[in-house]
Amino acid sequence: MDVKKRNGRRESFAPNKVAASVAKAGAPPEVAEKIAQSTGTHFTGTIESSAIRDYVLEELRNRGHDSVASSWEKFEREEKGRIGENF
Repeated sequence: MDVKKRNGRRESFAPNKVAASVAKAGAPPEVAEKIAQSTGTHFTGTIESSAIRDYVLEELRNRGHDSVASSWEKFEREEKGRIGENF
C-alpha cells in the first residue's frame, strides 16, 4: 500500500509510523500496535494520509480511547496548523 501525503508525495505505508503516532497521542503501546496492524489490512492500493488519520481516530474511539483521539485532533489543530480541516 502507498500513502499519498498532503504535499502530493507518495511513500510506502509504514505501520511503525502509525503505531508511534498513536502511542505519542497517549494510547497504550499494545493498542497502538493493534491499530497500526488493522490500518495496514483495512486499505489497499494508494490511500490519502488523511484517510489513514480518519480511520485511526475512528479506531481509537471504537476501542474506548476517546481522550486519545481528542488529543490527536488537538495536536493537529494547534501544532500542525490544520485548523478548519474536517476531523
